[in-house]
Amino acid sequence: MKYRKPLSGLLITGLLAATTPVAAATEPDPVDRTVADLVRDGFPAGVTALRDDDRMRHYAHGVADTATGEPAETGDRFRIASNTKAFVAVVVLQLVGEGRLSLDDTVEQRLPGLIRGPGYDASAITVRQLLNHTSGLHDPLDPHFFDPYLVDGDRGYVYPPREVIRRSLLDPPERGVHYSNTNYLVLGLLIERVTGEHLGHQLRARILDPLGMRDTSFPVLDPYLHGPHLHGYDLAGEDMTVFSPSYDWAAGAMVSTVDDLQRFHRALFGGELLAPEQQRAMFEAVPSSEFEAYGLGVERLTLPCPDGPREVWGDTGAGPGYYSLAFTRGTRTVVTVLTSYDLAAELRGDQPFPASPLPALTAAFCTT
Repeated sequence: MKYRKPLSGLLITGLLAATTPVAAATEPDPVDRTVADLVRDGFPAGVTALRDDDRMRHYAHGVADTATGEPAETGDRFRIASNTKAFVAVVVLQLVGEGRLSLDDTVEQRLPGLIRGPGYDASAITVRQLLNHTSGLHDPLDPHFFDPYLVDGDRGYVYPPREVIRRSLLDPPERGVHYSNTNYLVLGLLIERVTGEHLGHQLRARILDPLGMRDTSFPVLDPYLHGPHLHGYDLAGEDMTVFSPSYDWAAGAMVSTVDDLQRFHRALFGGELLAPEQQRAMFEAVPSSEFEAYGLGVERLTLPCPDGPREVWGDTGAGPGYYSLAFTRGTRTVVTVLTSYDLAAELRGDQPFPASPLPALTAAFCTT
């Protein structure tokens, strides 16, 4: 989710901390070892799909449900949180390729009157800036925004997208590169305005059905996960699985599996979903830190591997109970989900997970 701020500091710390152990690994399968280590470090479950060319490997450790002890399975569903953004970006870029939208269109042109607040100029905010987090829009800064869920205990509470956007505009804009879910709420409304259809229909028709992603869905109001799924927890072990996806909507409401998510990433980075011009535009990244840069719906991480830095492309997703990573380099794609993420801790500025999840990436990309 990365609700209040990007996790750049945590990413840097995790990347540096993960480098030495992975370099020293002598086991034939460091990814399996690393996922098991993360579970021992406090994540109730860790599930990974790793694909090299046409070879697929799966790893599952821990339990899907701490109450029952049911083991985690590779086909279990989970909330992918901000990994949703890449799907929404694909729809936007496809519309650009069809000539129905331009990356230089402004919010005021397409959604007049939506952005109104101190210091905001919707006529100067472009579609490109929404996609790469340079718009100045931020998330609601009200510390009580999540009270309906975390204080009142109403896990089914519904925030309409326009209400989230309105509350984000009560404070002046940020300058520079700042990760914000609000950007993608605006993009979701933009897709619906341009197409005249619900965002969920566009995601299914353009991506999910063509790729055969049968275990992926876009719930908007339903706070429950259905079918085989991983339960997600906060740091105290409270089950956070039941949680309304409404506040995150186009920024992070999707549910998927590690196999479906790797299928999407393989198609995206393999050029199956976008025309060449839009594919190139997707990789035009703006740096946000030494290790991280934002493209259009995807991010670039620079891993400090022992034999030199390696760039990987993809997304992370963080929300109540779940942290996931989906990244690609060349013909290798890795998707990992870990089932502990503490939203309340993030809002306090504390580490929101039991241990850094970044070893899952360095194990996959720094060892070969």
